[in-house]
Amino acid sequence: MFAIVQTIGWPIWPLIFASVVALALIIERSAALRRSRVLPANLLQDVLALHSRRQINADVMARLERSSLLGFVLAAGLRSEREPREIAAGTIEVAGARAAHEMSRYLTLLGSVGSIAPLLGLLGTVVGMIEIFASQQNGSSPQQLAQGISVALYSTAFGIIVAVPSVLAYRHFRTRVDDFLVEMEQQSQQLVEALYNEGSNVLRRSEG
Repeated sequence: MFAIVQTIGWPIWPLIFASVVALALIIERSAALRRSRVLPANLLQDVLALHSRRQINADVMARLERSSLLGFVLAAGLRSEREPREIAAGTIEVAGARAAHEMSRYLTLLGSVGSIAPLLGLLGTVVGMIEIFASQQNGSSPQQLAQGISVALYSTAFGIIVAVPSVLAYRHFRTRVDDFLVEMEQQSQQLVEALYNEGSNVLRRSEG
């Protein structure tokens, strides 16, 4: 591997940097976008159970907000339950937008690495072609010709090797974020329906 790096020369270093960045982003997003950190199982049911027993207090709200992104959105809805339904829905929408931003963090950079890596490989290819033409002008040195061909081919290969996993990871994470947002919206709507239906039932009982 070190011999290949030596053969390619300086054009390989931007690709190595891009590969390190891509790997770090893939690891970070894999950890950040785990379902347990975004949409824990049964969280909505637990929140509704606590609410029905009138056990929602400041400490519970603080822990709910810190528990996950879904918890952050549900807490926003609970804080607005005494407001008109439209205001509560708007508050949840704002919290959902913040959660979406948090889930999408670094994905643009990862996609950019996947798009730039082939261009960096193309740069190495151009450098290799320049060396090939230089070898022809200097009397067709076989060693310089082989060097130019190696730089061109290795650079192209490394560019593709970096780009393919980066693009696949970007699309995978993008799809996961979209799926999480749909589920989060559904659960937030269930929370609103439960809170305001419960409030309507309490009001009817008090009037009766």
